[in-house]
Amino acid sequence: MEKRVIIMNFEIPSQAYEAFSKVKKLQATQAFKGEQMAVVHHSNDGGHQFQIEDFLDFTGNNKSATGGLIGMLVGILGGPIGILLGWFTGGMIGASRDVKEIRDAQGVFSFLINKIKEDDTGLLLIAEEDDNRALNQLVMNELGGEITRLSYEEVEEDVKKAQEMAKKEGKQTADSTNDEK
Repeated sequence: MEKRVIIMNFEIPSQAYEAFSKVKKLQATQAFKGEQMAVVHHSNDGGHQFQIEDFLDFTGNNKSATGGLIGMLVGILGGPIGILLGWFTGGMIGASRDVKEIRDAQGVFSFLINKIKEDDTGLLLIAEEDDNRALNQLVMNELGGEITRLSYEEVEEDVKKAQEMAKKEGKQTADSTNDEK
């Protein structure tokens, strides 16, 4: 059983909330082993900002929405690096010093931006499944949504790359500010 980051997207935003409720019940039947789940909204302001609308930690550790991989993933998309990643996928990055670095780090972020489009609401789930039919039945057949499974390790690696890039960018910004004084 491999841990996956599961992205569920729907035509109608309310379906993400309905899926959140039904996935919670499905997890209780042990159809899969859930770790965390969040309803996320992609704003339509052009900045590719993502916000967590609802969150559940199945492990009982009472992690907040900012704890764990989902929080880090959405946090990066909500920050300056997320804006760069969003601009890059939209072809607007222009003369950035680190185009190659951004291109290398964008993997899961550009995928998420393209799956949960602007003004849409989707569902992110971290889980292990022995059999994917239960979630497929719920998301695709009952709710008419789309489901994509990504390797947890690959998503985690992309998040680490983006965090390193953010630290580097923060240091460069601080250095240039100090040079101006």
